[in-house]
Amino acid sequence: MAKASDLVKRLLVGRALRSGQLHEQLLPKRIALPVFASDALSSVAYAPQEILVILSLAGVSFYAYSPWIAIAVVVVMLTVVASYRQNVHAYPSGGGDYEVATTNLGANAGLTVASALMVDYVLTVAVSVANGVDYVGATIPFVAQHKPAVAIGIVILLTVVNLRGLRESGAAFAIPTYAFMIAVLGMIAVGGFEVVFLKEELRAPSADFDIVPEQTDLTMFAAAFLVLRAFSTGCAALTGVEAISNGVPAFRKPKSRNAATTLLMMGLIAISMFGGIIALGLASGVKVAEPSVAATDLLRPDGTPVGPGYHQQPIISQVADAVFGGGSLPFVVISGVTALILFLAANTAFNGFPVLGSILAQDRYLPRQLHTRGDRLAFSNGIIILALMACLLLWGFDADVSRLLNLYIVGVFVSFTLSQTGMVIHWTRRLKTEEDLKARHQMHRSRTINFFGAVMTGLVLVVVLLTKFVVGAWIVCIAMPILFLMMKAIRRHYDNVAAELEITEEYDESTLPARNHAIVLVSKIHKPTLRALAYARATRPSTLEAITVGVEGKEARALQEEWERRGIPVPLKMLNSPYREITQPILDYVKTVRRRSPRDVVTVFIPEYVVGHWWEHLLHNQSAFRLKARLLFKPGVMVTSVPWQLHSSDRLRGRPEQYAPGVARRSGGEQVKNR
Repeated sequence: MAKASDLVKRLLVGRALRSGQLHEQLLPKRIALPVFASDALSSVAYAPQEILVILSLAGVSFYAYSPWIAIAVVVVMLTVVASYRQNVHAYPSGGGDYEVATTNLGANAGLTVASALMVDYVLTVAVSVANGVDYVGATIPFVAQHKPAVAIGIVILLTVVNLRGLRESGAAFAIPTYAFMIAVLGMIAVGGFEVVFLKEELRAPSADFDIVPEQTDLTMFAAAFLVLRAFSTGCAALTGVEAISNGVPAFRKPKSRNAATTLLMMGLIAISMFGGIIALGLASGVKVAEPSVAATDLLRPDGTPVGPGYHQQPIISQVADAVFGGGSLPFVVISGVTALILFLAANTAFNGFPVLGSILAQDRYLPRQLHTRGDRLAFSNGIIILALMACLLLWGFDADVSRLLNLYIVGVFVSFTLSQTGMVIHWTRRLKTEEDLKARHQMHRSRTINFFGAVMTGLVLVVVLLTKFVVGAWIVCIAMPILFLMMKAIRRHYDNVAAELEITEEYDESTLPARNHAIVLVSKIHKPTLRALAYARATRPSTLEAITVGVEGKEARALQEEWERRGIPVPLKMLNSPYREITQPILDYVKTVRRRSPRDVVTVFIPEYVVGHWWEHLLHNQSAFRLKARLLFKPGVMVTSVPWQLHSSDRLRGRPEQYAPGVARRSGGEQVKNR
């Protein structure tokens, strides 16, 4: 059974890697781009469409604002990319926004960024997978009918792939990511050539449709609010930019330069795809409405509603239809790789969240297990926790993209704003000590870029909060403080434990006990009891006695007689128990011994069975477990288990040691230490 489970693990995760092979997991730029950019690139699959969906609430006439909204989103994206190129050079350790905010704005700002990023990483997985399921569900009814189950299954598959290690997951996801980039950029190039040079008219499947406005006779304030809401939704295209700053350690040397180059490549490709799709969408007359009202508000050319049987194609599919024709091979390829890239977009979070969790654990804000590496040198515990949280979110929100999107991008813009503010302080501090004129010029330029980035992302954050708070963002605004307080509590616990265990000047080793009173617990006379007695005698305690609890008078007298008949050279003390309780009389007796000699130690030896089947644990050692659990809280009392291996335990002899992901390991290959 053990070998079978280990074989399954190896088939899924792969053979364990030595700590010295960590350098083999580092990524070249060609692999790092699909690993860290899949989230940002996949945003073009839905960000342009969401802009049009929000504007459609006021009717097709409001589509005229979409080019200006797209330009604003592109300006913000360029600003963020330029700003984060400064980050990866200044802070290449992988702490990203968390490290920048902590170093320059203080621990509380750093924890705010960390809580925002963790929420956003979980939402990245949930939104990307749910959106991918929507694409597949449009053609496969079974998937549409079981969206949450299919989405959770996809998350589990992504988890297994990521547990195999960063390099393997990157290689697995590189081909579909590059296929998506080539397909979409090719479509934009062909469509742009037809429109600009051939002067052909592109016609999307919905070009002749009309939209019934949900909001009519808007005041200037209401119209501006709607445009701002469309802008905030379109800013989903910026998600994933921060992942590269958190993943710098995963790059090959020179790490900072390779990360900055990859960030620039990602930004230029994402901007080209985003701008091209929305431009071709408008040129081909794409019409999209809110999914919940599309059946009634989307009108055919004859003025009749499309009805509940109509499937509203995503904007990329409609543009592909207009450029290549519906049902053509390029159309099928583009639709397929778009659905695939949405699933793979979650991989950005699977690489960012575990690294961030490791850094937070190293700083004692999260459990230390998150700082350890698994069999494949990935932060396995962080990967599994991310997957569990994303699955809970998908299940709780029924894998509904519209509901999940309302929670999205709040966290990422909190981290953007605080990070860029921290970078301004970083450069200001550096300028106070730097004397080289060339270096000062570069610092002034970097500070200007980061200042502009802080202002831009801060404004976007305000817009996002104003436009999304009521429709779902309030959940994130509650989740972030809860995570913040949880991490503060964990750090306080670790600090208290460290202070309690620290060796101080007042600590005097001479206060250690000079005498050891040994007690062996006896239930009956058999081999485990004799072994425990022999071991206790071998430790040469100051005093040694055996104690048993007399529940049944007849059995107690028989035990006493056999003890004397065998001539066991250890005195046996019988404890009375009129209420047939076993644990409490032993605890009372140990307390009495401690009270007589408060400065001495009492060692309790407990014979235990070692069994080979899980169900045998239910049949043995229950009294021993209860006793140990109670005795561990008694100061000055040591508990020693003396094992006796039953024959059933032979099946486990020679079994290779099993590890949970990251258990009893240290990040970076430290040797296992005694607890």
